[in-house]
Amino acid sequence: MPTAIIAEDESNLALALKDALALAWPELSIADVVGNGPAALHAVDQHSPDVLFLDIRMPGLTGLQVAERLSNSGTAAANPLVVFVTAYSEYALQAFDREAVDYLVKPVDAARLVETVVRLKKRLADRVNLAPAQPSSGGELGRALELIRQLAGSSGSGKTASYLQFFRAGIGETVRIVPVDEVTHLQAQDKYVSLYTRDGEQLIRISLTDLAAQLDPAVFVQVHRSTIVNMRCVETAARDFTGKVTLTLKGVKEKVQVSRQYAHLFARM
Repeated sequence: MPTAIIAEDESNLALALKDALALAWPELSIADVVGNGPAALHAVDQHSPDVLFLDIRMPGLTGLQVAERLSNSGTAAANPLVVFVTAYSEYALQAFDREAVDYLVKPVDAARLVETVVRLKKRLADRVNLAPAQPSSGGELGRALELIRQLAGSSGSGKTASYLQFFRAGIGETVRIVPVDEVTHLQAQDKYVSLYTRDGEQLIRISLTDLAAQLDPAVFVQVHRSTIVNMRCVETAARDFTGKVTLTLKGVKEKVQVSRQYAHLFARM
């Protein structure tokens, strides 16, 4: 049975990847889940995994630094197949420079994960001098498509999609855990997102596009190119004579502007 370690400092993303791998690769055993670079090195030394899913931006050591140290170790036990997981696709070339098997961009796409699993299985088969299994007729293709449907949440199995339950916001050297229900709205700020609660503003390091894919669309709705609001916090929606819509949020003094593209969402409020 092949084994793997997940090194990801965002616990909710690590859990989501672990659950997705359970569907895409049932035979894979997750030996450990760690949240920083030094812990990843220790876990590899302890478990000698076949595969390492490695977040590029982690505390202590980056994923690239971890991979470099493993490749320089000179021991087979410390040389797992590496798949980099990153929110920034520009790291792809650096990932392959570290001899990565593949890289995944957060949030991980279902079809893309299946492709990665196929690559990993082939590389593991090559390592033990076994000929990779040749694709059979429609059976293999049908199974792959079914995996994609399950991972995408469209298999009709009745399972509820897993959305973010908490944010991790940095305040100096402190990390604050913020339940999503406390967030009134989010606004894009270059490579960061400002997270607003009734207690004020905090920053999280992720793009608004990546974040939107991890939020429940029935609750968090995009109202502007740079703004997502918690619909449970919307108190009023006012339309002026030009058709411009402005939102009042519970406990928030500042108004939130709605772009014309999304004004129809508040036509009957």
